Amino acid sequence: MPTAPERMRALLAQPGFVTMPAVWDGLTARLSAEAGFETAFLSGSCCAASRLGGPDLDLISFAEMFDSFNMVRGAAPNTLVLADGDHGYGNAMNVQRTVRAYGRAGAAAILIEDKITPRALTSAGKPCITRDEARMKIRAAIDAAKDSGILILARTDCRPTQGIDEALARIEMYAKEGADILFLDSPATHEEYRMGVEAAGGKPCFNVLSPGPGPIPSREEAIALGVKIGTYPTIMLSPAANAMLQGLAALKAGGNASDLALSGAAHRELMGYPAYDEMAKPYRLD
Repeated sequence: MPTAPERMRALLAQPGFVTMPAVWDGLTARLSAEAGFETAFLSGSCCAASRLGGPDLDLISFAEMFDSFNMVRGAAPNTLVLADGDHGYGNAMNVQRTVRAYGRAGAAAILIEDKITPRALTSAGKPCITRDEARMKIRAAIDAAKDSGILILARTDCRPTQGIDEALARIEMYAKEGADILFLDSPATHEEYRMGVEAAGGKPCFNVLSPGPGPIPSREEAIALGVKIGTYPTIMLSPAANAMLQGLAALKAGGNASDLALSGAAHRELMGYPAYDEMAKPYRLD
């Protein structure tokens, strides 16, 4: 039976665009799988929101992200998960530990970025390590990936602080080092998306296509620009947060449910109570 990385390689070799919903726990992973999505992105920003109730500013630890991955994997074992490995949680040796752990646990791919850690005590900007340091971290990740075959997604965050030329040079460098997937973060124009794809030298490119700062292309525009994988970190998180706010407002107003609430039967079905009863039948003492 093919491994998760082997299945991911085969998927990326096929024509067509790969849509990855962002997940952060068992429920979001199961809902995504049941909706027909073969892949998912374990998003650091979503994990930070769900675990910390706060922003994605490098406060989440390796252990917390890895625990979230295991929840996702347990609820949707057939889903090809691209895990957010952040900056690898330290130097090149930390990167190797992170890559090996996710590879052993069954991740299909892992993202490693070039931001400085620990980050400056501000939410502004994305200062990055030097190009040579970044090369060594990606090289370390690629070497560690040989144990399991996990794919390496190399991301550069240097566009806002060091300019597009440096960002493109890093994408080209990562591709030559052997990264499997490339990610130019924060392109300032649609043309810069295209330039990032060209710098990847034919390797698949990933990008974030949820609403946010900067020009976010539509799916059709992203395909035309050459992006292979699009992830959507807010596609479930933002509506879910809004629904919770409405539920709390309804409770505050004296009600017991908002207009967005599922019926009792639909809620039980979604949470898997009938499925549990079916699976438990062979083990009952009648």
